[in-house]
Amino acid sequence: MNGVRARKPRGQTPSGSDRKLNGHANPSERHTQSTEPAENIFLFYPNIIGYSRIVLAIASLYYMPLHPRTCSLLYSVSCLLDALDGVAARRFNQSTRFGAVLDMVTDRCTTSCLLVFLSSAFPRWALLFQGLISLDFASHYMHMYATLAMGSSGQSHKKIDQSRSRLLHLYYNNRTVLFVFCALNELFFIALYLLSFSSPILSPSLLPTNDSPGASSQPGTPAHPSSTLFATPGSAWAMELARANKMDSFWPWVIAGVSFPVMAGKQILNVVQLVKASKWLAEGDIEARRAQGLPDRK
Repeated sequence: MNGVRARKPRGQTPSGSDRKLNGHANPSERHTQSTEPAENIFLFYPNIIGYSRIVLAIASLYYMPLHPRTCSLLYSVSCLLDALDGVAARRFNQSTRFGAVLDMVTDRCTTSCLLVFLSSAFPRWALLFQGLISLDFASHYMHMYATLAMGSSGQSHKKIDQSRSRLLHLYYNNRTVLFVFCALNELFFIALYLLSFSSPILSPSLLPTNDSPGASSQPGTPAHPSSTLFATPGSAWAMELARANKMDSFWPWVIAGVSFPVMAGKQILNVVQLVKASKWLAEGDIEARRAQGLPDRK
């Protein structure tokens, strides 16, 4: 009949308009949404791998002054896990901005700590190592800030448009290139670290001194007797120290020679990244000033 609303059959699924009242969801739907457990981003598998990298890096720093073999092993495993967290993120669909920043910050901090040690091991090259630390931090900070300020919402710092920089596009978008550059860059500094314990060419303090034949002035070496460093000279620490001073420098030299060109290329990429990010920010500043009617030309 006209003017009479038809009654909805019992059991029929309500339409979208029936499920809303004054623009609000049905109370039963609100209850269902509120009871859904929230994801804990901090416990995602890639982020757990990131935490383990930090623990391994701290452990390597603990052993760094006196235990080159143990330190190198822990540091290398921490670096290798850098590739595994990306695999886990893609495998479990757990890519997050927190994970990306955690990964980048861990990389910067671990490499910087190793370079700080190299600065003390090779004082004459300290300025160079300090420059590498500054370049690494400045380049990545500028690039990250430019991506957040100028890129689209939620854009990753690894998403580089080819028109902006072909080198950076290849570096960040080709996983093989990214892995090779990062791995060999770290290998070069690890090789230098090992050479500080084994090569008198780079560390003249490893050479015997006249005051104490067979000893050296390198901190933590036989010039400083183990009895002054350890309560028990026959302890495992003292034995490891003795083995450290008998290291062969052949393989560290080989690793350093092979990885040096890639390490140098990585520093060039850092410079390119710093310059491109600076120009990107400057372009944004020009657009913002134009929108404000600046400069005010009278």
